[in-house]
Amino acid sequence: MSPTETTPSSQPHPPVVGKVTHHSIELHWDLARTAKRQGPQGQWAQFSIEEEDPRTHYGVIYMGYATRHVVEGLQPRTLYRFRLKVTSPAGESVHSPAVSVSTAREPMSSEHLHRAVNVNDEELLLGILRGGTVKVDVPNRLGFTALMVAAQKGYTRLVKILISYGTDVNLRNGSGKDSLMLACYAGHLDVVKCLRRHGASWKARDLGGCTALHWAADGGHCHVVKWMLEDGCEVDATDAGSGWTPLMRVSAISGSQRVASLLIEAGADVNVKDKDGKTPLMVAVLNNHEELVQLLLDKGADANVRNEFGKGVLDMARVFDRQNMVSLLEERRNRQEPKKSLSL
Repeated sequence: MSPTETTPSSQPHPPVVGKVTHHSIELHWDLARTAKRQGPQGQWAQFSIEEEDPRTHYGVIYMGYATRHVVEGLQPRTLYRFRLKVTSPAGESVHSPAVSVSTAREPMSSEHLHRAVNVNDEELLLGILRGGTVKVDVPNRLGFTALMVAAQKGYTRLVKILISYGTDVNLRNGSGKDSLMLACYAGHLDVVKCLRRHGASWKARDLGGCTALHWAADGGHCHVVKWMLEDGCEVDATDAGSGWTPLMRVSAISGSQRVASLLIEAGADVNVKDKDGKTPLMVAVLNNHEELVQLLLDKGADANVRNEFGKGVLDMARVFDRQNMVSLLEERRNRQEPKKSLSL
């Protein structure tokens, strides 16, 4: 053996644990306590870090001349065991005792926050919010805040928790919808009431100019619509695109006679015109909502109104081959004509 060749000690000290995260462990070893370096690198002692594996006993995860190694890609909150192997240039090697170290707990992130809300996990949500490392209004990949998700799903207790931690009830997603609109559309009255108590506004509009009442009308939840109207929601607000009121939306989409009745009782104009001159009656006829057409006529809808092209509701029914509507409208007209002649 040359004078500069180093030999491992009888048993080196175990590696020293440095910085530990949820996915990495730093290990280093004291060169003075393992082997001295003299001469060229080929005459240095070589170091190996070995990780204990129940199947293979120990496996080498690092080999070289450095005195530090960071083990990456580990699982959070998991116990690991490592030992140091020192090999002389002559091939003699000794192992240190093993050192045990556990990775840290995975830090809470926005993904954890939204996961807690999605599965309605109150305890997990509270733990995340109490930790203070995740902002309560951080959006998910779809642009929804935790409050929007909880409101849409009807998780009233989670809504109250998020509000107590300072969430902004009036934030909007990419399409301009706020938590109140989402709750109204989904029919979660308890959530709607809670949001209103904490500052959610009926005047807010999405990017299409629709209010929460437009969305409640689309959702068709009568108990929600009724409460909204009693709470002072504007019944004839028009959207930005077609100039449709909530009643027009009912005429176009659901055809719900019950929702329409609530709107009309609250003062909705049955003869309001959209930007193309169409009335709720025309829209209901075009969409073949027979019961709604009967209700609108009973509530004073004018069957003689014409749109910007001079077409009346009966003309529209004939053009679009709505034979049931043609029959209904002609019957109504025939019933009204004798009354007119008698009055003369």
